[in-house]
Amino acid sequence: MLPSKLAAVALSTLLCAGQAGAQAACAPDLALIRVDDQQTLSFDIEVVDTPALRAQGLMYRKDVPQGTGMLFVYEQPQPVSFWMRNTLVPLDMIFLDAEGVIRHIHRNARPLDETPVPGASVGDPHPERLMVLEIAGGEAARLGLANGQALAHPALDQDAAAFPCS
Repeated sequence: MLPSKLAAVALSTLLCAGQAGAQAACAPDLALIRVDDQQTLSFDIEVVDTPALRAQGLMYRKDVPQGTGMLFVYEQPQPVSFWMRNTLVPLDMIFLDAEGVIRHIHRNARPLDETPVPGASVGDPHPERLMVLEIAGGEAARLGLANGQALAHPALDQDAAAFPCS
């Protein structure tokens, strides 16, 4: 990976650093995750927002470079579950609610495994998800992603977003 790409992911604090209520400089091909008040991570993404695109997902890809991912966007929040059919690389799946808040992370999903990966932990009283961000396996842990952090993207209802776009 190019040093500039690593820097964009690990050190993109300038885009959105500031107080918890800060707004993000959003773009359709970027997913921004506010790790804390001092650090925001930026991912170059492909958006998949139709049933056909969501069904294909990251199938047959031989790699998912650091700093990139795929954002699955649904028409409305709903219970979701994923699998790894025809997916050749391990993935971290980050499940987000209608406000863009991380509610569940499934780490290192196994390639080619058809076991369903639920979008919510057992007992979650609000299992509906509006978005799922898939990134390379191991990246969520390496970058410190955790439940409760917020994602900014123009596909969210900005009036309801926990981390709205500017």
